[in-house]
Amino acid sequence: MRRPGRRAVLGALSGAALAAAGAACGSPGSPGAPERGRPEARRAETASSAAHRPRRAGRLFLGTYTSQEGGGKGIGLATYDDTTGRITGTGTIDGVPDPSYLALHPSGRTLYAVDEREEGGVTAVALLPGGGHEVLGTRPTGGAAPCHLSVHPSGRWLLSADYGSGSVAVHPIGASGALGERTDLVRHTAPPPGPGQDGPHAHQIVTSPDGRHVLAVDLGTDTVYTYRLDTKAGTLRQVSYARLRPGAGPRHLAFHPSGRFAYLANELDDTMVVCAYEPGSGRLTPGAPQPTGSGAGTNYPAQPVVTSDGRFAFLANRGHNSVARYAVEGAGARLRLLGTVAVEGDFPRHLALSPSGRLLFTANQKSDSVSVFRVDAGTGELHLAGKPFSAPVAVCALPQSPPVGDAGRGSR
Repeated sequence: MRRPGRRAVLGALSGAALAAAGAACGSPGSPGAPERGRPEARRAETASSAAHRPRRAGRLFLGTYTSQEGGGKGIGLATYDDTTGRITGTGTIDGVPDPSYLALHPSGRTLYAVDEREEGGVTAVALLPGGGHEVLGTRPTGGAAPCHLSVHPSGRWLLSADYGSGSVAVHPIGASGALGERTDLVRHTAPPPGPGQDGPHAHQIVTSPDGRHVLAVDLGTDTVYTYRLDTKAGTLRQVSYARLRPGAGPRHLAFHPSGRFAYLANELDDTMVVCAYEPGSGRLTPGAPQPTGSGAGTNYPAQPVVTSDGRFAFLANRGHNSVARYAVEGAGARLRLLGTVAVEGDFPRHLALSPSGRLLFTANQKSDSVSVFRVDAGTGELHLAGKPFSAPVAVCALPQSPPVGDAGRGSR
């Protein structure tokens, strides 16, 4: 049974746009300004140059529910300053219904969105030079309520997970980024549903870091399925599966950069699990459940992410309204809970690290906001970068790297 309030319950809070920070310094000859040529003058000039240097602006795509009261009108568009974390809204991609999860093609030129409706679909959007876009079309998934999608590292296949029907689908990706007719659809029929579940509920589908296997996380059957993808035919063949304890409700996993471990968030029993992964066979072996830092309150863990250097992991806690911080130890084999940080919003459904790793975004569904944290690369500490950015029913935040050669453009 789908957990009550997955889509329907919204909060009344709204975030405000982040304030830009400015810097000023004395000009030559002004009172207190150091004389040119002296060491302190050179230091002041260096600081002034850094303060006024144009920021690098990346694009930020925001997923929402268009069918909910107070929801968005499509995929939200914004830019973000990779130094300060400041977000600036720039518009909306209309014509995409209920785009609750988003993914980018490896080329960065095409954006994909689920259409989380009873007759599920996946939509491709071309990202044009200069910030424009073109909707390339939608293909049915063959299942109900798709809630996750990802692009195979080859860039040739789109993988999607249907929550409502407990199925996973494959679509070919053409040279333009547009999607072809579905090449496979697999429904999870075994093991049987877990306690309180009415059937399978596929919640995530991702490719292993080595590209050999595709893993599908199913909340309804308390199982992670491992498939091999035929990269010529676009079909899936199951090779293994890993069962979690009954009622765990696995939702999303994130791999350690080594490719030997994955960290799995269990939505229903409020735990995090370290899983060993064998690249050759695709076998996933779950370890013991670990705390999320939520204490005794009601909490539904959502999205884990891992820093690119593999030193820290973060977890979105819905209910506790926090991000849990973990130190990664034993070359990825262990997680040590460091504590939690409040997101200053309600129901953080999705986490995303910026490609540079400097920023962490949380999409806060019930407070209609996106929070931004600066990440301390040495300690894993998170520092809120200002007030949350207002975004209707924010359920996904997807940052894209600033374009090459964009350092002189500045943030809008």
